[in-house]
Amino acid sequence: MARAQGARAQMALAYETVYGTPPVSGFTKMPFASTSLGSEQPLLNSELLGYGRDPLAPIKDAVTADGDVMVPIDAEAFGFWLKAAFGDPTTSGVGPYTHEFRSGGWTLPSMSIETGMPEVPRFAMYSGCVLDQLSWQVQRSGLLTATARLVAQGETIAITTSAGTPAELALKRFGHFNGAISRNGSALGNVVSAEITYANNLDRIETIRSDGKIDGADPSIAALTGRIEVRFADSTLVTQAINGDPCEISFAYVLPSGESFTFTVHAVYLPRPRIEISGPQGVQATFDWQAAKAASPARMCTATLINDIEAY
Repeated sequence: MARAQGARAQMALAYETVYGTPPVSGFTKMPFASTSLGSEQPLLNSELLGYGRDPLAPIKDAVTADGDVMVPIDAEAFGFWLKAAFGDPTTSGVGPYTHEFRSGGWTLPSMSIETGMPEVPRFAMYSGCVLDQLSWQVQRSGLLTATARLVAQGETIAITTSAGTPAELALKRFGHFNGAISRNGSALGNVVSAEITYANNLDRIETIRSDGKIDGADPSIAALTGRIEVRFADSTLVTQAINGDPCEISFAYVLPSGESFTFTVHAVYLPRPRIEISGPQGVQATFDWQAAKAASPARMCTATLINDIEAY
C-alpha cells in the first residue's frame, strides 16, 4: 500500500475568473516547502436535556478553509504571490520585464490551489483563495522563504487531478547572501535581522448558505509592520524615532544572472526603543516599525520583480 509522503506532494495554482470557481486550465506548478492549507468543519455538542446521561449526536458547524503556504522567494514563482497580495502589477520592458506591484489597490485576485498526493491518491482543490498576509525574515544565513496566509472558500477532494498538466517555471531562488537593506537610498549598516509582514486584513463575508461556505473575503485597511534589530553603533535610527520622522527602507535581492526583487517601504515610522546593556557583549536595539501611506509616491510600499516572465 502506498503511503502519503511530503516529498511526493505537489501544488498547482491558477487565478480565477469567477470567485470560488476553479478554472479548467491555466494552472502553474508552484514550489513550496510546507502547507497547512485545509478545510475543517467542527462539531457542536448537543445541549439538550432529558435523554439520559449519554449525549445526543453532535451537529455540524460552519466550514472554515484557510491555512499557510511556505514558499521560496525566487525570481519567477514569487510573482504569483505578490499579485495575490497587491493585485495586478504594472509591467514594463521587453525582456527582462519589470513588474511593479503597488499597495493600496481595492481589488485582489482569487486563486484556485490544488495540493496533490498522487500515491494515495488524493487531490484537494481549494477554490476562492485570497491572500490575507505575506511575511518573511531577513537574516545573515539560512534559507530565504516567505509565508503566505490564505483564506479560501472551500475544499473539493478527488482521486485525480483537476489541474491538468501545469506549466513549469524555472526556479531561480534568492538567498540571504543576495540581500541588502538601505535607508533613504543609503546602505543601512549594523542590521542583525529584520522581519516584514504585509497584511490585507481580510473581512470574511459569512452569509447564511446551505453549504456553510463564505461568500467572499474583502480586503480592509492594510497593514505593513516589521522589526529591525541592529547593533547599537550610532544614533541615526534612535534620533529618527525620537523626532517622529518617517524614512524609506528598501530590502533588495539581486542574482548574478540579473533577476532582482526589491521591496520598498516608502514611509517607515520607528518607535523609541529601550536600549539595554545586558552583559559584556555588543549592545543591540530592536525597532518594531510601522508603515503608512507616503506623500510621494502616494502609497505605502512597492514590490518590484525583474525577470523573464512577460505577464502575471
